[in-house]
Amino acid sequence: MGYREPNGEGNSTVAAANPVRSSPKAPLSFRDRATSLCELVVGSFFVIGHNVFHRVPNEVPILFALYWISGWIRGWPWRMAGFERPQSWPKTWLFAAVAAAVRQMGGAFVIEPLASHIWHTPEHVSSVLKSSALDWRHALLSLLIVWSFAAFGEETGYRGYLLTRSADVGGRSRLAYVTAVVYVALLFGLGHFYKGPVGIADSTFSGLVLGGLYLFTGRNLWACILAHGLSDTFAVVVIFLRLGDVS
Repeated sequence: MGYREPNGEGNSTVAAANPVRSSPKAPLSFRDRATSLCELVVGSFFVIGHNVFHRVPNEVPILFALYWISGWIRGWPWRMAGFERPQSWPKTWLFAAVAAAVRQMGGAFVIEPLASHIWHTPEHVSSVLKSSALDWRHALLSLLIVWSFAAFGEETGYRGYLLTRSADVGGRSRLAYVTAVVYVALLFGLGHFYKGPVGIADSTFSGLVLGGLYLFTGRNLWACILAHGLSDTFAVVVIFLRLGDVS
């Protein structure tokens, strides 16, 4: 399908010179898995501590920084860290658009109605999206925020960092990656705790779609970033044109 698995080619000299540093394809030692578990616990702490208990700073910049620090310590070049250039940008955009459509339609026609039936409460919309209804300047600002902070920042932190560290704990097996997708999707839902129970369920579904896309594209973050950005752009446009309710 035009995608490559991240590999260690071009980095063999570094790996040989420093065996502590490993590529994303190298077997994991007990120490590697224990380190990843510690990182996962710390990352989860910031997600829950900020969004549920409001005791720590926003987790997105912290996870973003930890992602690059962790990769640098492991000796991974940036292309190994999920940002390798896709072999086909048209396919990447196509997969991202399909994922964004699945996320929007699945959320609107399945997840939100079902969750609303269970909890009988509306989903709360973020202040960033709400401001899109004011005028075109606020809408453009919202687009800037959703593409930078949400799409790029959250995908780097959640899919790029937390999902990878979670899979490390399980030895990077197929089951480990699937489990990691589910766990990080649940964290992603809690990362939108302000939206209420219905919003948490919807964001968890979003995390499952984006996590599945991440695996489908050979663990390349570009498709996830584009899908996240396209999905949020759709929400901004809907709110700006007043085509949906804003609660």
